[in-house]
Amino acid sequence: MKQEQRNLALDVLSASDWLRDYPTALVQQLVQEGRLVRLNAGEWAQAEGDDRSGLFVVIDGSLHSFCAAPGGRAVMIGVVAAGAVLGHATRYSGGPRLVTAVCVEPSLLLEVSETSLERVAMQFPEVWRAIAGFAYANTRRALQMAAEVISLKPRQRIAARLLAAIDGGGLEGTATLRVSQELLGEMLGLTRKTVNSHLSSFEKIGLVRSSYGQVKILNVDGLRTVANS
Repeated sequence: MKQEQRNLALDVLSASDWLRDYPTALVQQLVQEGRLVRLNAGEWAQAEGDDRSGLFVVIDGSLHSFCAAPGGRAVMIGVVAAGAVLGHATRYSGGPRLVTAVCVEPSLLLEVSETSLERVAMQFPEVWRAIAGFAYANTRRALQMAAEVISLKPRQRIAARLLAAIDGGGLEGTATLRVSQELLGEMLGLTRKTVNSHLSSFEKIGLVRSSYGQVKILNVDGLRTVANS
């Protein structure tokens, strides 16, 4: 493990939502026990249905997550970036992987196996509480996404999903989402034409800047106002 990669992993985990309130020594032990994996754009970090347990933490780069839908389709359900956690620990959620995660760009991930988690827990049993915390947060985000699709009109739905990507995907403040308008529409149950129309209106009032394959968030408070309108 290169020292600069290790230092980056320590910084990202220390600032992540699920570990920022835990001892620095716990973060250091997770990095020590984990394995840094470099993946290229288009490579899979995990596949839905995999039996392998353990966690992947995104250290650098971004990924798209997909879930199987009726008709043999794979539907995009989220964007994940630095600080986000994939996978699960069987102690809290038995069964195979729930989503497929594909790198959008060259990415660096920290893989922590179930065996490694057990070793970490021998010194820091609170690691299980941290894992339960992010599992709960993922469930809450899934319910929020369902509520948005059911209750919000397209304009509000797009704003809410952009905000959720920042909040739940490991992104903060002004950030760039590596997602095409077509895939964003897939996440929202909307056509690309509808997404393009609303993003254009957001751009005119300074909320976002969209370009090929990405959307840059410029005004979080403004998007929040739209989502809640």
